[in-house]
Amino acid sequence: MSSRQLTATPKMHQRKERRMFSTSDDSAMTKQVQATHAPDGREIDVKPILQIVDEILVRFIARTVEGYEVKRDQDALEMTAALAEFDMLDSLAYIINKISCEGLSCKCSGGGDAHSSTMVLLGYMSSYAWHAKVVLTLAAFAVIFGEFWLVAQLSAENTLAKSVALLKQLPDIAENFMSLKPHFEALIRLVKAAMDVTTCIVEFKELPSEYISEDTPPMSVASTHIPIASYWVIRSIVACASQIASLIGTRKMNDKRHIEAFHNLIRLFETVHIDNMKILRALIYAKDDILPLVDGTTKSRVSLEVLRRKHVLLLISDLDLSQEEILVLDNLYKDARARGDTHYEMVWIPVVDKGIWNEVSKQKFEYLQSLMPWYSVCDPFIIEPSAVKYIKEVWNFSKTAILVALDPQGRLSSPNAVHMIWIWGNLAFPFTSEKEESLWKQEIWSLELLVDGIDPTVLEWMAEGKLVCLYGGEDLEWIEKFTATALSVAKAGKFQLEMAYVGKSNAKERMQKMIKTFATRKFSYFWPNVTSIWFFWTRLESMLYSKLQHGRTVENDEIMSEVMTVLSFDGSDRGWAIFCRGNTEMARAKGDNALICLQDFEKWSGRIEEDGVVQAMNDYLNKNKPPHHCNRLILPGSTGGIPQKVVCAECGRQMEKYFMYRCCVE
Repeated sequence: MSSRQLTATPKMHQRKERRMFSTSDDSAMTKQVQATHAPDGREIDVKPILQIVDEILVRFIARTVEGYEVKRDQDALEMTAALAEFDMLDSLAYIINKISCEGLSCKCSGGGDAHSSTMVLLGYMSSYAWHAKVVLTLAAFAVIFGEFWLVAQLSAENTLAKSVALLKQLPDIAENFMSLKPHFEALIRLVKAAMDVTTCIVEFKELPSEYISEDTPPMSVASTHIPIASYWVIRSIVACASQIASLIGTRKMNDKRHIEAFHNLIRLFETVHIDNMKILRALIYAKDDILPLVDGTTKSRVSLEVLRRKHVLLLISDLDLSQEEILVLDNLYKDARARGDTHYEMVWIPVVDKGIWNEVSKQKFEYLQSLMPWYSVCDPFIIEPSAVKYIKEVWNFSKTAILVALDPQGRLSSPNAVHMIWIWGNLAFPFTSEKEESLWKQEIWSLELLVDGIDPTVLEWMAEGKLVCLYGGEDLEWIEKFTATALSVAKAGKFQLEMAYVGKSNAKERMQKMIKTFATRKFSYFWPNVTSIWFFWTRLESMLYSKLQHGRTVENDEIMSEVMTVLSFDGSDRGWAIFCRGNTEMARAKGDNALICLQDFEKWSGRIEEDGVVQAMNDYLNKNKPPHHCNRLILPGSTGGIPQKVVCAECGRQMEKYFMYRCCVE
């Protein structure tokens, strides 16, 4: 091996650094480096250490950065097992730790002079041979980089690693890999160059002296370059350690930048604008280098300009957005376009955890995007962390989808218009709180409010003056008895009865089975898809939330009281029924009470001619009320945030529970 080979690599990778020294300075620096060298003659087998370093820096970290799947073969496992028996490491652990902690971590994190830091390290290792100095320095760096990489990578899925990464302020590699990759690639190139030169130095040391005299050229010439080559290897490692320290600093700077952007968003929403573009650019994408949106109709990429001075609904969700939600929104979105007088645009903003993003997540995102006729962001990760923070902390997005309404000037019309949209659809446009209040003033508790927008057939029955029965539950024995008895009563009383099964909430798979059962056994009319069942119960829950947002209570609001009663029926093990004639005349009861009422038809049938079927049924139910068994939905003790206490609407019992639990007290 020639002296040219030995010195070419560090020179190639450190051209700018080398210009710090003139030709005459080279000699001075060599003397300075040589002055730190006072070997005590100890012999160290450095090859096993170099193998461990290579395993950490090249075989694992470098290949991961370069995009290769890292698999440990049998040879690597056997090598690791053999190295574990290497006794020399015990005696070298102290100096490796000293170089790592005092030399590289402390000196480099302070941003000090690279030459001074290198000379300090050479001073620590004065008693070691040149080849040992470079290997020990690489080993110390492998400890730093290996620990950094291990904790940063595991933090996405391991809570302990996440906590350690937070305390150490390590960058989120999974979340910021594409922006960090150029830094890591440059780092790996320098590490590999340092490894190559180190290997040359070690191999040069191992040349057999009995065959090659140290006093004869080119051996003697090459030997004179070993100190300066060792210096540049160690200095290269100092530069690498400084780069790791700077990445930690970068996270701190990024965190500061995100916080500033977050507060800027707050200020933007407090400022009057001539249009909505500043707001939308801050929320979605501020640069002009790409077209950030996908048009759901044409599937082409478009700019934010398509949203300028328009009412915009931001559909914010995770990747668990249900097809039922998409289907209902699809109908409303297309209806708004057909009507022309209710024009708004919609944009899907998926909030996704980069730490768990994989090929499955990507396919799920693309599938959901393909179902949407409205706009969506082209990539979930173009959304800045500051915008995600704003969405979560100011608009209180957690997991359930929300619809944030913005007016043409970017002002917030509603932080979540989803409830008024589920209740009234496009009639709620422009989705302000004032519009919602106005719509409630026009409503009364009625059959039309219960099923509006779901099934016109039921409203046709109502218009024809028929007795309409909505019923639910999933107890097939009760359903069979109840429907048979109801039809028998209608025949005996000579009145027209139509029955519609509305299912049960939060039971999609079970409802699919019930639909198949109804199709076979034909108990009554039923909704042939789970979307209608889901929408019926979702609208009721939205009515309750909407009323709560407007400060209503069951004591001062009839609609809220009736909605809570129907929702409480859904918690019954048996079933329930509501009988309606016309829009507002109603009688309701839980499963067993409703069935007994029908079975006792002869006891109240005499009142039908004078009072009507529904009133006669109501009178019977009121006279034959069973002992109080509270199964009413509980209400929050306050309307803001998650309540600490909840109160049963009927018995008044306070419970340390969350909203939508039920109190069961005799």
